Formats: sequence, structure tokens, C-alpha cells
Amino acid sequence: MRGPNPFADTPASDAEDQELVRQAQGGSREALEALIRRHQAWIYNIAVRMLFWPHDAEDTTQEILIKLITKLSTFQGKSSFRTWLYRIVVNHVLNQKRRGWESRMTFESYDHYLDNAPDRELPAAAAADADTALMVEEAKIGCTSAMLLCLDREQRLVYVLGEIFGVTDVVGAELMETTRDNFRQKLARARRDLHTFMQGKCGLVNAANPCRCSKKTASFIKQGYLDPQHLLFAREHMTRVREVAEKAHGNIDALDEAYAELHRGHPFLEAPDLVESIRELVNRPDFKYLLEFN
Repeated sequence: MRGPNPFADTPASDAEDQELVRQAQGGSREALEALIRRHQAWIYNIAVRMLFWPHDAEDTTQEILIKLITKLSTFQGKSSFRTWLYRIVVNHVLNQKRRGWESRMTFESYDHYLDNAPDRELPAAAAADADTALMVEEAKIGCTSAMLLCLDREQRLVYVLGEIFGVTDVVGAELMETTRDNFRQKLARARRDLHTFMQGKCGLVNAANPCRCSKKTASFIKQGYLDPQHLLFAREHMTRVREVAEKAHGNIDALDEAYAELHRGHPFLEAPDLVESIRELVNRPDFKYLLEFN
């Protein structure tokens, strides 16, 4: 379940969000849970693009939702609820404890990894099989998602917001607490670094490159990065980011848009419903003093 896109220039859902906040501040557990359900999928999809692994994204989403609960009494409606909440999201993902792979994951190291992952042609019969097609899709999504990890943390977040979820410089500046010009500059640098790598390595954007998802799939399986029995991203029926996030790229040329479309074609993942775990948390005696619910 997901609420309406919160990243439009003027989020149509803000009045509804603010009414839920008013009720939650008055002690309504139902309103708080409705607020969580409206935003948990959007938060989760930001987190999974920052962290790659869905289980890490789930933990991060829960941490952010706990911050939402404990800080909700401070929201006074002076800004949109979107601004207030997603600044919490931005600050959390930028400042959370660094993971070991963040120092190892660079464009150079990933280039080396792909060069050393042996190409293996899929048998013709297997290539036409629906399950194999899903595995190749998983390899494509996983590989292009890993490219995002080669950006530094701030670049990654700016790219996720501006290029994948299509926020304008107005919204991006608001969420990143910077100027519109600075947001555009940061996005341009992130776009340049990522697209330069893709142009030199990825066969999806440059047919002259020999790297092909179908040829790397078997290597990803053998090295444990792709589990055919537990696909992380690919599904038979999936909602794509482009279908739920507004596109606002009026000043991006066609080539840049072609790169971005690879990531906008990734699945918009259904978030695990965290309401039950949050409900258990707020029922704990040592937590209840933070908020009073009916």
C-alpha cells in the first residue's frame, strides 16, 4: 500500500496528511497508522536505492518511522508535512552509520569487478524461458542499482530524488535544505559521474560496450549476488518508478533522459507493512510516555 506521490511541487495530499497529523497529535492511533501507511513505501524506496539490500532498507525505514512518531508533537504546520517528514528522511540517510561497502564501492572497483565476472552465454532454450528472463531482469536491476552505490552518499541521494523520482529543483532544494542552484549543480555532477561510467561500461546505453546483463547473470548467481529462489527486485508483475513518480525533466536533454530511464524503469517496491512492528513498539511501557494514544 502506498499513498499519493509526495514529491509533486505542490503535494495534493498535504491537506490530508496535516489532518491525520492533527488527529494523531490528539491521540488517535488510527490516524498515526494511516500516516505511516501513506509514506512507508516512499521512504522504503528511497532507502533501498541508497542501501541496495532490502533488509537494510527495511531497518532504515523503521528507524525513520520511529523518528516520525517521536518528533510528531513538534510539527506545527509552518511548512508542508512533506517537507517536514522528508527532511527527517534526508538527514537520516545522510548521517546514518557508514557501512563497510561504502569505502570499497567506487566506479573503479565496480569496473574491475564486472571485467572479472566471466561472461557466460545462456542456452537458447533457457533464454526464452520466463524464469530465466526474470533472472536476467534481476541481474539488470541489481547491476544498475549497484552503479548508484559508486556515487558518494550525498550524490546518490540527490540523484535518487532528482533523476529517479523526478523532483524539481524547487522540491529538491527544499528537502536538501539548500538553494535551487546548488541542488541543480549537485544533480549535474552526480549525473555526469554516473553517466560517464555507464557510457563507458554498460551495454544497455552504449551498444559498443560488450557488457550484457544476460552474459553476467550466471556469474552473479555463482558469486552469490543473485539467488534464483529469492529474487530481490524482479517480479512477474511489477510497478515501475516511472508509473508512480511524476516526471519533471524539462531541462534535461534526450541523452541524459535515456540514462535516467534505466533507473526509472526499476520496480517501485512494495514496502513491508511496518505498522504492526511500530504498534508493538508504541505499546511498550518505556515508549508510551513519548506520545499518548487513545
